[in-house]
Parts: sequence; structure tokens; C-alpha cells
Amino acid sequence: MKRFILGIKIDSLTFTEAVRKIDSLIVAGKPSHVVTVNPEMIMAAQNDEKFRRIINAADLVVPDGKGIMMAGKFLGKPLRERITGVDLTWAICKLAENRGYSVFFLGGKDGVARKTAQRVTKISDRLKISGFYPGRPDDPQTIDIIKKSKPDILLVAFGAPKQEKFIYQLKNRVNIPLSMGVGGTFDYIAGVYPYAPLWMRKIGFEWLYRLWTQPNRLNRIITATIRFPLTMLKAKILK
Repeated sequence: MKRFILGIKIDSLTFTEAVRKIDSLIVAGKPSHVVTVNPEMIMAAQNDEKFRRIINAADLVVPDGKGIMMAGKFLGKPLRERITGVDLTWAICKLAENRGYSVFFLGGKDGVARKTAQRVTKISDRLKISGFYPGRPDDPQTIDIIKKSKPDILLVAFGAPKQEKFIYQLKNRVNIPLSMGVGGTFDYIAGVYPYAPLWMRKIGFEWLYRLWTQPNRLNRIITATIRFPLTMLKAKILK
């Protein structure tokens, strides 16, 4: 089932169903794109038509954020389960280990992609790592390295909307069965930033912990916790 929130398509699936869908996309072998959408991305897409089209053209779009889940209920379009980028990345790596798929870690600050790969292989020791590289969306060498690595799965940590636009362009040039933008996921897996306590994540106060540990995220947090709800309220009134 699909839901539309402020013009953005979101798939209403359980976490298990999402992982199964990802497995089927890899098996199909055609270039596919998974998006983990959050309130900031939905707001950015309101003023970026290309970004909006890319999200809506993706093969799977999952709700990454408590705000998205609350928005679905508020608009009468409830989503079945929140699926975070961090949790999905771990699940994809476990799937890759079990199925024999290879994974490439792209993006993040210098050394973060490598640390992420090392961290993941400590838990999934049979995982095939086809490569890791910091890269940049405008760096031609990035494309060449990915082509030579021939991964089954590409995880891109350039941040939205850069990573989604990069993946969209890459799909027409390199045959990668599955690509997914992961934003700041590498930072959490690599241990650059700590996870919010579980109780804060459950009640939707993860943003407060992130503000405390990453004050540079203030504008993003304001967008997610103030601008997005106000826009949702306006959409509800004008419906």
C-alpha cells in the first residue's frame, strides 16, 4: 500500500516486508532505488521539483522518522511501521551476508565509510565488502571506482538531496541492483555519534538528543519539529 504525504509517495509496509521487497529487487537484477524519507526531505521536496520526482520514482520509499508516522495518522493515511535508515542498513547487510550479496559503502567524512565497513563486518563476518570510498557527487573518480567494484548493493551517505540525485543519475550509467541513500547512518554505525537512548527513540524525542549531541543540526530539527507540523496542519485545513 502507498500513502501520499504532501505529494510524496511512501510505502506502507512492515520492516520485514520492506526487507523482503529489497531482496526481491536485488534478485530481479535491474537498477533499483530505495529512499528512507524523513520530514526534512519532504519539506525540501516542496521546493525542489526534481527531488520530488526522484523520490516518487523510487522503487521503495520507507518512513524514516516519528514525524512521518504522526503525519500519516493526522492525515488519515496511517503507515504500518517506522523504518529507520540505520535499522534498515543493518538489516540489508545481514541480508547480504546470508545471500552472498556484495556491499559498497560510499560517502561520509574521510575514514567514516571504512570504519562503517569494519564495524559491520565485526558483526556480519561473512559479508562481502566490494569497497568503501568517501567520494563526492561531482567526483568522476567516484563513478569509476564503483564501476570497477561491481557491488550488488550501494549505500550512499552524501546526505539528502545529494545522495538521491546521485543515485538517480547513477542508475542510467552503472547496473547496480540496489542503491540506497543513508544520510548520517554511517556516523552512527561507525561510532562518530552515539545512538539516542531507546526510550527517547520510542516516544519520538530522538530529535532532542540529537540537538544536544549535534547542535549544528538546529535548522534541520526546527524544520522537522516546527515547519513540517505547521505545513501538515495547513494541508489538513485546506483539504
